[in-house]
Amino acid sequence: MKLKRKIKAVLASILVLSLSAGMAGCGGGEKSSDTLKVGILLSSSGSTAVLEKSMINAATMAFDEINAAGGINGKKIEYIHEDYASDPAKATEKIKKLIEQDEVVATVGCLTSASRQATLPTLLDDNSLLVYPVYTEGEEIHPNVIYVGAMPNQQATDYVPWLIKNEGKKAFFVGSDYVFPKTCNKQAKKLVEMNGGEVVGEEYAPLGHSDFSTIIQKIKQASPDFIYCDLVGDSAISFYKAYKQYGLDPKTCPIAAITVDEMSVKGMGAEYAAGHYTSMNYFSTLNTPKSQEFVKKYHEKFKDGSTITCLAESTYDSCYLLAEALEKVSDPKDTTALIKAFSGLEFDAPQGKIKVDDTNHCTWMYSRFGKCNDNGEFEIVYESKETIKPEPWPLILYPNGNPAKTY
Repeated sequence: MKLKRKIKAVLASILVLSLSAGMAGCGGGEKSSDTLKVGILLSSSGSTAVLEKSMINAATMAFDEINAAGGINGKKIEYIHEDYASDPAKATEKIKKLIEQDEVVATVGCLTSASRQATLPTLLDDNSLLVYPVYTEGEEIHPNVIYVGAMPNQQATDYVPWLIKNEGKKAFFVGSDYVFPKTCNKQAKKLVEMNGGEVVGEEYAPLGHSDFSTIIQKIKQASPDFIYCDLVGDSAISFYKAYKQYGLDPKTCPIAAITVDEMSVKGMGAEYAAGHYTSMNYFSTLNTPKSQEFVKKYHEKFKDGSTITCLAESTYDSCYLLAEALEKVSDPKDTTALIKAFSGLEFDAPQGKIKVDDTNHCTWMYSRFGKCNDNGEFEIVYESKETIKPEPWPLILYPNGNPAKTY
């Protein structure tokens, strides 16, 4: 009899626990009501992980800071990171999981334009928001994307004329073989032409490509004054190493990149990057109190060998802009209202005060060029006096207005 009573007691306890768990699951539970789920869609593996590592760090740092300051209208941010392994097809799979299974209110992330574009159908079908922190080729304004990275005019409009004036008129273009480099180069080539320059070569290599011997030989034969480079990730590192190994000299023909940052330099070594240029909105060497504070906080928090980059800074900015937009809406799951809340938002970012444009989903920001020194740091050789209006469709290519794609 005692044994039967014990069995009944155990069964009764199991039943109570099961009912409690079921009620918590159906009702959302305390955690669900006290948190806002946000996705982080960035690669920690694959060919572009070298660039995305510091972006992941910057996102977690921003959300941790926001939570420490009280969260969003009393709710803490629960961030969920998904690794799409530098693969656009996996970006589609992962954004679908974040939206439909994890039920995030928005996602910050993607690196390449190919990965961003892979998420667009799902974002539209599920009416969810992506805050994209990376410089982009433009020619797109998607209703479900906020663009916090530079448009081509914010990287190239001042850069190309400066290069022609300071380095010479002959430009050779080298890029990764996908939409971002090819579209950006359309504007850059037009700028070369408008400023009395000449394009003496143009070559593209697949993402992850590492053997640049043939392209280097073509560069030598063309004898350019500078190389305009938009290779991405591991390919950029391989190209810089081949450049030096085949005897090219930045004193006579520097690489002028729009994709190579401090993490890329760390990946290849300062000896391969020294003497070359990069156009970015932000460098970790920017000597302002806001920038210095950002760099200090980052290195105090992360001891993983990563370093601050323009992409890390814009990811940090993206998270704070998202937090500001979430604070403005009564229902964070109302994506339409959330997207509208971004219009005109300002943030005192490490690069300086930035603003989401009132009429499009893009961001006003600064233009800066850096020259890499022997220590692997970028010395800023040019910066705009104020933020530059973003042009998703650059006026030099589309003078008659915006041929916007309808989604």
